[in-house]
Amino acid sequence: MPSSRTGRPPVQRASRRPAVSRPARENPVQRFYGRAKRAWDRPLTAYYLILGGSVLITVLGLVMVYSASQITALQLSLPGSYFFRKQALAALIGGALLFAASRMPVKLHRALAYPILAGAVFLMVLVQVPGIGMAVNGNQNWISLGGSFQIQPSEFGKLALVLWGADLIARKQDKKLLTQWKHMLVPLVPVAFMLLGLIMLGGDMGTAIILTAILFGLLWLAGAPTRLFAGVLSIAGLIGVVLIKTSPNRMARLACIGATEPKAGVADCWQAVHGIYALASGGLFGSGLGASVEKWGQLPEAHTDFIFAVTGEELGLSGTLSVLALFAALGYAGIRVAGRTEDPFVRYAAGGVTTWITAQAVINIGAVLGLLPIAGVPLPLFSYGGSALLPTMFAIGLLIAFARDEPAARAALATRQPRFGRKRAGGPGAERGPRRWNTMRRRATAARSSGER
Repeated sequence: MPSSRTGRPPVQRASRRPAVSRPARENPVQRFYGRAKRAWDRPLTAYYLILGGSVLITVLGLVMVYSASQITALQLSLPGSYFFRKQALAALIGGALLFAASRMPVKLHRALAYPILAGAVFLMVLVQVPGIGMAVNGNQNWISLGGSFQIQPSEFGKLALVLWGADLIARKQDKKLLTQWKHMLVPLVPVAFMLLGLIMLGGDMGTAIILTAILFGLLWLAGAPTRLFAGVLSIAGLIGVVLIKTSPNRMARLACIGATEPKAGVADCWQAVHGIYALASGGLFGSGLGASVEKWGQLPEAHTDFIFAVTGEELGLSGTLSVLALFAALGYAGIRVAGRTEDPFVRYAAGGVTTWITAQAVINIGAVLGLLPIAGVPLPLFSYGGSALLPTMFAIGLLIAFARDEPAARAALATRQPRFGRKRAGGPGAERGPRRWNTMRRRATAARSSGER
């Protein structure tokens, strides 16, 4: 072996190992996006969004109704929790309706379409009968149930149009009649216009707008041609312009869009301006629950149509954005249910309910923000009013039933709900057979059959 200059043997270096290519580290943002996407695509995502979103909106609405209505109740010489107790009672009844609707099969929902429509039309006709109908804030749209309880039948007209319209269009689609324009419009549009006429007899323009939005949503989902859709929209728009032009009150509301200071005259814009004041004084996190200033007589309808303004004042921008996020999640889940189903009735009913809730929320919040005229419609599931809460919660129950009825959702729920007396399928101990009480029952039966007692 050759030696080095120092006389020592040369040091033999170990051969280098070939470099192993390591997988590139995944970006944390990409990893989070991947996990969120996988969670978003799960079969029960729509089910949990609808159930959780509606419950959160209702509970937060109860809290805000209690906070916003205390001063109004005391001014009327009523207990401070008067409106809250009535709303809580309506929420309990609505919860029972939601649970019942969520457990009903689709066939029963379709069977209820005509009875609900007939009942809504009958009640809306009774509203116009002298001595039965009541006028509230200038609108003849109420029926007294005795005491302090009243009902507004036009709110149930929304649910009736959704169910009946969805059943009608689904049956015509099964018979392949939607390719003809007369089957697309008749009798859906005439019945919708009849409901609109009964509502407008009482002067409730806001509810009529929501009903019109439901009608257009059903026509859009049914695949109405652009010319047909534009024609119906033009007729409805022309009727709306005439109704607004012939009413000084509606013209005054239209003039208050974007107002920042009260005016003198018919269009004083007091409510719209003080709604902006309430939102502006809330800041990022609000003045605190119950600490609103505008609800002390400055802001009319603080616990009904303008409860979103009180929410902004007490909970701030974070509170209002949370409410918007809940409604956005609810709307997304409804669209997802309508888009993934194979049943035409489920598609039209889910789309109609989603259009109803989304349009009503946009109109209410837009009016509070000064972007739209004040239409006098409550914020769904949030504002005070049992007549609006009951049909809305039933409609949420429809969405929950439709979300549960998806094949993938049914399979996922079946794995999470074990049968009575058995282990969960696929879980530990699933092959052991029945539980102990079943074994003991067989032993007792065998003992009795052998003559022992």
